[in-house]
Amino acid sequence: MTYLGIDLGTSGLRALLVDADGAPLAAVERSYAATHPRPGWSEQDPAQWIAAFDSAMDELRATQPLFTGLRGIGVAGHMHGATLLDAAGKVLRPCILWNDTRSAAEAAVLDALPEVRGLSGNIVFPGFTAPKLEWVRHNEPEVFAKTAKVLLPAAYLNYYLTGDYVADMSDSAGTSWLDVGKRQWSERLLEASHMRPDQMPRLVEGSDVAGGLRQELVRKWGLSGPVTVAGGAGDNAAAACGIGALDEGQGFVSLGTSGVLLAARDGYSPAPETAVHTFCHAVPGRWYQMGVMLSATDSLNWLARITGEKPADLTAKLGEELQTPGAVRFLPYLSGERTPHNDADIRGGFTGLSAGTTRQDMTRAVLEGVTFGLRDSLDALASTGVTLDKIIAIGGGTASRYWLKLLATVLGVPVQLPASGEFGAALGAARLGKIAATGVAPESVITPPEIQAEILPDTEKMDAFAAAHQAFRAAYPAVKSIQ
Repeated sequence: MTYLGIDLGTSGLRALLVDADGAPLAAVERSYAATHPRPGWSEQDPAQWIAAFDSAMDELRATQPLFTGLRGIGVAGHMHGATLLDAAGKVLRPCILWNDTRSAAEAAVLDALPEVRGLSGNIVFPGFTAPKLEWVRHNEPEVFAKTAKVLLPAAYLNYYLTGDYVADMSDSAGTSWLDVGKRQWSERLLEASHMRPDQMPRLVEGSDVAGGLRQELVRKWGLSGPVTVAGGAGDNAAAACGIGALDEGQGFVSLGTSGVLLAARDGYSPAPETAVHTFCHAVPGRWYQMGVMLSATDSLNWLARITGEKPADLTAKLGEELQTPGAVRFLPYLSGERTPHNDADIRGGFTGLSAGTTRQDMTRAVLEGVTFGLRDSLDALASTGVTLDKIIAIGGGTASRYWLKLLATVLGVPVQLPASGEFGAALGAARLGKIAATGVAPESVITPPEIQAEILPDTEKMDAFAAAHQAFRAAYPAVKSIQ
């Protein structure tokens, strides 16, 4: 028996085939792009997702004999995207993505309504789904009138797989339509953005059965038996499943395009005033909270582009010995910020530049600025009762040992680096597919990876970085005032 995990990302799709024990057999990737018709807009044609998925399946079928023994599929997807379908299941317009900020005004109106934060457990961020539909209602009324179903990206791929409109709790928690505590659609939240319950997909837990694979695909892929499709998960919940962050006290930090600090929770403890996200986990009876910054490695990539260097070369020149905070400060708000500021309009910048400033000084400042932003998220999480004694680090930024030492020192906890292998959203999705297909306990499948290294905080430099972090925080009101 084999199981398939799909990570439907913003820039591409990753398909991971694992064996009965969860060990990776093969992974294939396909890329696609978003479009940006206007400043602040970010859209994608769902047909690209299906084309990428079909192509990935063709490759796995051709190269992996064990593919025919497929028994379970899980899909993880980038959250918050609004895919609008008519009564016949036809896509009405390009999906409005998570990093689209056109609906900032609509989000502010919804966020100010009584009960909205209390029911959803979150601020209504501009990237969430509900304000996108309000924008469509205001600006594309003919599309809004034809909208029979609204699906998140992962739910749209589930629709392709099963023929049913079904979504999981973790992904749906980022819509501002879900009562996150009760894990059900809220009629009050739907009414607030002029939506109806019948426009929502059926809800299931991420580790439960969403449906069976359509017979057309079973025949096309030459499979030997029925295939179960799991509810799946939003990308960060799936990553938590892949890294084994299931119980209270377990968490990870992701140094990807965006920066995420996530903590699993055994109970529901929302604190929307902190801009912490409180979402359902992908398994029943659990939630997770996270702080999100929109430009993590993206900040380093930006510096690399304007200096003509590769990101890895910039960080390599810093060596591995952690230096005390530099005189140059960087505010990493290139695309706005969520936690803790919830400010789509703020932008980044350098301060403390001089005629003697070097490229290495600027690189250090970028790494420090991103890390201070993640410390803001840790402080916000701590205010909700989160305690993390250690954190697993994932994402492209973990290739820099300097950045890992900086991260451990600023966060004040050991940072663990997993051994090489699969531990991301695709693995988490495959694990959900196995749980749904076999009925095994989630705890027996969602386990932490082997750790290859643990980076401890540099205690001699912690006070200096704590002072630098306070100076970083003090800079926000000044930057805000000049917008």
